[in-house]
Amino acid sequence: MRIQARPEPVDLDPARTAMLVIDMQNAFGSPGGMFDRAGVPIASIQQAVAPTRAAIAAARQAGLKIIYLKMGFQADLSDVGTNLGILDGSLTRDEWGSDILDELTPAPDDIVVYKTRFSGFYQTELDDLLRAAGITHLIVTGCTTSICVESTVRDAFFRDYQCIVLEDCTAEPVGANMSRSNHEATLLLVEQVFGSVSTAADLINLSVHDSEVIGSR
Repeated sequence: MRIQARPEPVDLDPARTAMLVIDMQNAFGSPGGMFDRAGVPIASIQQAVAPTRAAIAAARQAGLKIIYLKMGFQADLSDVGTNLGILDGSLTRDEWGSDILDELTPAPDDIVVYKTRFSGFYQTELDDLLRAAGITHLIVTGCTTSICVESTVRDAFFRDYQCIVLEDCTAEPVGANMSRSNHEATLLLVEQVFGSVSTAADLINLSVHDSEVIGSR
């Protein structure tokens, strides 16, 4: 299968490709969640829900593994660390704030991985899961673009995974009113250095090659 992307199309083997859905949870994307209560605009995250839902459906149809990452801490916040002192209990594990948005509820056979830092690879089972499944390529969605998405993409790059970020399935409130937003800056970095940039529509419209291909730019 070939997905259109920048800087160039990417060939994918469905058996070696997984989709990551990063932090699309109530604390960040729902009215009354942590972001909303703190005055952080959540409109862009909500706008990313519909294309993300469509992309997940396309990924499932293509046979890709779907992995949800979500921020969630122990009730006593003992695993928060020293640099995340912004939490008020809104991201306690198995509570409403850490639940995935209703529109993106995982299917029974999807994988859900809790994380305690911005990167989905930091002290989680993600890398082990991907390697055990023979995954080499990652379709990346989620929020926020310049923080948890970019952190995860960078760590994936360092581990030799090929990442394709879906730009309309990611969102970034910070810097949205600047002449060049944080969202745009991260997409440029990904396109130039850390992988490729595509869209939900391109994933939906995957074309199948006549010959068997193993993911390679």
